[in-house]
Amino acid sequence: MHGNSPKTLRQDLLKQRKEFTAGNSYASAKADLIAGLNHFLANEGKSIRSIALYWPIQDEIDLRPTLLSWMKNAPQRRLALPYARSDKHLDFFEWQEGDVLIPSAHGVPEPSLENTARLQLIPDCILIPCVGWSSSVVSGKAHYWRLGYGGGYFDRTLAQLRKDNPSLICLGIGFDWQKLEDSQWAAQTHDEPLDMLLTESGLLS
Repeated sequence: MHGNSPKTLRQDLLKQRKEFTAGNSYASAKADLIAGLNHFLANEGKSIRSIALYWPIQDEIDLRPTLLSWMKNAPQRRLALPYARSDKHLDFFEWQEGDVLIPSAHGVPEPSLENTARLQLIPDCILIPCVGWSSSVVSGKAHYWRLGYGGGYFDRTLAQLRKDNPSLICLGIGFDWQKLEDSQWAAQTHDEPLDMLLTESGLLS
């Protein structure tokens, strides 16, 4: 059973993720999740021109090869990576394979502001890795919530991005075993919901 505090819960989940990625079932779960992402891109992705991805850290699933293939299939498609501002908001800058990245204050590789060839953009879709996730039903509609690393960057950013781009798709990336019950964790009033959640079992929306 997880501890009572969000910090302890995160630590427990990150330890479990490390063990999961080293285990025998990870390869098939990863393949199923990537197949689900390809299905999403082939359908929902028809109207998407730019996707913000994440640089994988701490045993997060690596979606870069899949997304690079998606980008290369059409000249107008763009990929972007987040840049963490000092006010704990994120900006997104175009990313191409081979770009020089710099470590953020948290050690996460991010775009260099000195690379003027890579423009800032407002993405059509953001892929957001989950440390844990939960679901709730409000007025008959399912909502999905992300437990992250605790910095609040995505919540602050999504609130503004949804005003700038009402059709923005926020897609959480996680695994079935990361689902949390209400007794373990509940979303707070400042938490921004995910539009969809992708696990090895498929797309939840």
